[in-house]
Amino acid sequence: MKIGLCGTMSVGKTTLVKALSEIEQFKDYKCTTERSKYLNSLGIPLNHETTIEGQTIFLAERVTELMQNCLITDRTIIDVMAFTNCAEKVSYIDSDEFEDYAKRFVSQYDYIFYISPDGIDIEDNGIRETNADYRHQIDKEIQKLLLKHRPIVYTLKGTTKERIEQIIKTVQF
Repeated sequence: MKIGLCGTMSVGKTTLVKALSEIEQFKDYKCTTERSKYLNSLGIPLNHETTIEGQTIFLAERVTELMQNCLITDRTIIDVMAFTNCAEKVSYIDSDEFEDYAKRFVSQYDYIFYISPDGIDIEDNGIRETNADYRHQIDKEIQKLLLKHRPIVYTLKGTTKERIEQIIKTVQF
């Protein structure tokens, strides 16, 4: 089973993946978290400063994850498309072509869980963007892309423990 957590920055996706990795039901799963800090250290621009080349690297990471049989990841192809579509340095033509290519991989997730930023403060980890307007822009783009490319999405709410319970109930362990 391939499970993707989807949402804008600082909504608890990485925290949730780490918590799921410690649960018996998911002991055989490859639990992955994005390597933004590492990629940024290589000079790959992030967030609104990203480029089509940078987003191609992020897409390659997500596609590589999808090659696993049992996967839980804190980013999805939808997230990559959203950041590409909102990037200042990526033209509309490039973002449209990128989305058209990337969308073919979305169906490989068995479950996508969307996490809303409503009621969650932005945490500054030294890498992520902390601009609330940009966060909102990414969230709206993610919601648009989910409607366009993924007819069934599950929304998670509450604490990490409550979110775990919602995931387990949905995947019917």
